[in-house]
Amino acid sequence: MSLFSFIRKQFIDVIQWTEQSGEQPAVLSYRFPLDDNEIQYGASLTVRDSQIAVFVNEGKVADVFTPGMYKLTTSTMPVLTYLKNWDKLFESPFKSEVYFFSTRVQLDNKWGTPQAITLRDKDFGAVRIRAFGNYSFHLNDAKLFYTHISGTRDICTTADVEGAIRGAILQSMSAAVANSGVAFLDLAANQLLFAKLLNTELAPQLLEMGLKLDNFTVQNVSLPEELQKILDQKIGMGIIGKDMNQLMQFQTAQSIPVMASNSNTGGIAGDVMGLSAGMAMGQVMAQQFQTSLNQPTQHSIQPTQPAISSSNPVVSSQDIFTQLEKLGELKTKGILTEEEFNIKKAELLKKL
Repeated sequence: MSLFSFIRKQFIDVIQWTEQSGEQPAVLSYRFPLDDNEIQYGASLTVRDSQIAVFVNEGKVADVFTPGMYKLTTSTMPVLTYLKNWDKLFESPFKSEVYFFSTRVQLDNKWGTPQAITLRDKDFGAVRIRAFGNYSFHLNDAKLFYTHISGTRDICTTADVEGAIRGAILQSMSAAVANSGVAFLDLAANQLLFAKLLNTELAPQLLEMGLKLDNFTVQNVSLPEELQKILDQKIGMGIIGKDMNQLMQFQTAQSIPVMASNSNTGGIAGDVMGLSAGMAMGQVMAQQFQTSLNQPTQHSIQPTQPAISSSNPVVSSQDIFTQLEKLGELKTKGILTEEEFNIKKAELLKKL
């Protein structure tokens, strides 16, 4: 090295890093700019709270400094001293790469399923769900993070790790639900439980990257629209239970406004709907009448009871009602002609 180059070279005697307030995306690691300069022996190193400083020698992590102020000598840099083979009287400038890592908690990071993912469920066999929420984390192992994530880049931000974390979340969802043995309906109703299960699966994966998961929340769990309709029907049946009489009464009450709104449209479809609603209401009335016959005063009307209960006309009427509905749908779709429909309709009505 020429004398001019030696004089021109600057020796670094203060090493520190101050994060920019509100910087987005947040910086997780920062390479101190030494360029071609050397570090003065005895230089001052300042590591602030929520920071870690790491000295790297020829690609290998050497000394790690936690928050505090240090004078860089052989006594404060034992690993680098060993790697460089310095003796106790060493006082010359030296070269080393210096990286600062931010250990503060990174709050309110968003996650979500860009598409519905399929999960195995003990009730439904398999379900496709969507979910979203947020999470917070912090860097807790600078050596691991440098080795596996940041490397020699000048700056590494939260944006550089978002993809890896979100991918780990999606992978963890299937394992969390399968290993828990908890039904999807219970998970959807208890988002805290769902978040806890995901946290258990996700946390070890982040630790392998040098990151610690501080908080993980599930804000919403939902099914695709077509599956949600099926679930709503299942819930409705569960509320009604096995009492089909109550179900028929509910369906009849639901059909009355529809029938009224379609009464002016006329046509075969309107006739079938009116006939269907009438049969349903007739069935309800027949059942109520039969219930009244079974009361303690039954002996006073005993002669009329066999005519009502002997042949179970309610069942046959219901079968005819169902067939008429199907024929009406076939006629509406053009599968049956009007003549064919009228013939079948006449045959069914004769059986009433």
